Amino acid sequence: MTSKKLINSVAGCADDALAGLVACNPNLQLLQGHRVALRSDLDSLKGRVALLSGGGSGHEPAHAGFIGKGMLTGVIAGAVFTSPAVGSILAAIRAVAQAGTVGTLLIVKNYTGDRLNFGLAREQARAAGIPVEMVVIGDDSAFTVLKKAGRRGLCGTVLIHKVAGALAEAGVGLEEITERVNMVAKAMGTLGVSLSSCSVPGSRPTFELAADEVELGLGIHGEAGVHRIKIATADKIVTLMLDHMTNSSNVSHVPVKAGSSVVLMVNNLGGLSFLELGIIADAAVRSLEGRGVKIARSLVGTFMSALEMPGLSLTLLLVDEPLLKLIDAETTASAWPNTPKVSVTGRKRSRAAPTEPLEARDSTAAGGTKPHCWRRWPRVLARALEASSRAHSCCLAVGPGYVLGSRQMGGRVSEFLTTPLLAAIQGWLKEGPPPASPAQLLSKLSLLLLEKMGGSSGALYGLFLTAAAQPLKAKTDLPAWSAAMDAGLEAMQKYGKAAPGDRTMLDSLWAAGQELQAWKSPKADLLQILTKAVKSAEAAAQATKNMEAGAGRASYISSARLDQPDPGAVAAAAILRAILEVLQS
Repeated sequence: MTSKKLINSVAGCADDALAGLVACNPNLQLLQGHRVALRSDLDSLKGRVALLSGGGSGHEPAHAGFIGKGMLTGVIAGAVFTSPAVGSILAAIRAVAQAGTVGTLLIVKNYTGDRLNFGLAREQARAAGIPVEMVVIGDDSAFTVLKKAGRRGLCGTVLIHKVAGALAEAGVGLEEITERVNMVAKAMGTLGVSLSSCSVPGSRPTFELAADEVELGLGIHGEAGVHRIKIATADKIVTLMLDHMTNSSNVSHVPVKAGSSVVLMVNNLGGLSFLELGIIADAAVRSLEGRGVKIARSLVGTFMSALEMPGLSLTLLLVDEPLLKLIDAETTASAWPNTPKVSVTGRKRSRAAPTEPLEARDSTAAGGTKPHCWRRWPRVLARALEASSRAHSCCLAVGPGYVLGSRQMGGRVSEFLTTPLLAAIQGWLKEGPPPASPAQLLSKLSLLLLEKMGGSSGALYGLFLTAAAQPLKAKTDLPAWSAAMDAGLEAMQKYGKAAPGDRTMLDSLWAAGQELQAWKSPKADLLQILTKAVKSAEAAAQATKNMEAGAGRASYISSARLDQPDPGAVAAAAILRAILEVLQS
């Protein structure tokens, strides 16, 4: 089966895409009768060298996204993954010549079709007396043995667009630009990796990979790479890529070594998430700096894609200060990133977090008593975590329908059980003497939740504990604990927008809170009232099974698919049960 595409027609997709880009960019114009985009201020280039590039469509934003002052003058686009027509290339050359430019440089990726078609147009233009030069860029570092075809042209071509554009903008002549960019191209390498293939509109995927495989060293048209490897961590894959790119036994390697200064380009091949791209970029920076390489500039984004291919390429360009100035030169090209013109290496990447403020010394009013649970708070906390774990396991055993609308328990219980949170609490328990008061205990727990838990549940638990701590600063008797429960519930409702009956964790906690009102009586019995509160919480949790979700993520899910009690309510009741069990032991 062919993949789904949002297009009008297979035959017209390249024309439509280029027309859309020009329609939204007032700095571009289409050349009538041709799939060619040119700078709209073409007449301002009189006396300067014009730069034309292009190739098959499907590599957006390359190449038209790099048209602008300081980069390309124009682009000739072919059909998807197909070299442009000779007639269109020649028409573009004539158009820029008529504008008064003093010569044209064709920047061509090293593919047979591009070399032939651009080369033929060049020869025809020269025969007509138009000065035209051509540079063929091959930056692929995949192959350890090169055949006559040479290295394929990949994302590094965009850096050549930038360097050539800066030179042309500075008024440098055609021959000198040609010579200098050819030298730059020799100091550059690119390597790609992909999790799966892409598919040309109207066609099947260009290749297939097993679920546990990735393709290393593939081309930007879905051509096979040099190795098919097992999927691994981002760190390992990046290390493998850089090892391959810089290995001196590889004839197409980049001569990067300790002490080298490079521009690093992390390029999305089209279907990689921004999350993954950031992870790869971090891995690349750490790996290069670990090798003693200085990263003079880093460029991260989508520069030359392969339709929707979920993969990336890494480009390394050896640079010195004069070359960096060309990379940093201003451009109006829409796809060139506006990144800081400073070195990545040597920059301080973090700052110390503010120190935790000293909490005011809490006082216990005369006659106040510390509840039974306060003397056993380490055991209470441990049992509460254990109870949450049991609730989590039970929910998962019930099946996906139980946790639907709670991000596979990620919205509630499993967030409470995340490894960083558990590690933080366990570390805190081992730090030394316990906090000086219940208020400080609850405040510290709320900070740990907010720092380590994340998600809506982390915020809700944190709000509850922060608010509950306030009444306990003055007193710690049973009425104060009842007031703490009320304050916590009020905060959850204020910011969470949920109310009792909305099928959330609040249902369990609210039911318990109603029973704890009895603590305000002078003759209150701690365990008796807490036992009733726990039973009410458990009953309320089970009752959520028949409720319609009025708040939280589950409110976006059809009620017919929510056929089990709310996970957050179950977890809250389990925590209260654990506290009771410790007090009864």
